[in-house]
Amino acid sequence: MGNNKSTVTGRYILLAGIGSFILAVLFSWLSEIFASKLNSIILSFVFLILIILINIAADLVGTAVTAASHAPFNAKAAKRIEGATQGLQLIRNADKVANIANDIIGDITTTVSGALGISIVVQIVRAGLQLEQFWLNVLFTALISVLIVTGKAAGKKISLTYPNEVVFIVGYVMARIENLTGYSPFQKRRGHKNRQKVGKL
Repeated sequence: MGNNKSTVTGRYILLAGIGSFILAVLFSWLSEIFASKLNSIILSFVFLILIILINIAADLVGTAVTAASHAPFNAKAAKRIEGATQGLQLIRNADKVANIANDIIGDITTTVSGALGISIVVQIVRAGLQLEQFWLNVLFTALISVLIVTGKAAGKKISLTYPNEVVFIVGYVMARIENLTGYSPFQKRRGHKNRQKVGKL
């Protein structure tokens, strides 16, 4: 199964808090643009669905890394299969990945989707439709909750049934991004270990 030893440090907790604040501001700012500045109900709906999909996908990944096994990725990494090394790093840092995916991204997108739903209701009422705002708020809140809960339930079924496959797909995507940008979230960790090895030699 996944890594049972926590890799969370005080520095990570501080960075997670700062990152959460930045992401919350970013998502809230984007939702405000779609809901108010652009004043388009259709675009607001599209952004709402996107936020919900991000929420579900993040929960799927966060659950998968805690259930995945090291062994298949060690074998793939030995064969230099693209994405295997990144997948292995995800599993080794499962607690951090799960915290970022399930807690930080999940909680922020849930909050933003609720706020965006209320903004869409306001837009509908302003459009002149003869609908009661109170019941529209209740309807949208319930609809968003159903979509998130149902999506997460389906995602957990997938992530717990095929955890290694899910992690490998994420690892492959990370590898492709790393090849294009040269950036890896695990680069410093590897570099630090390499410097330690050189020092010992």
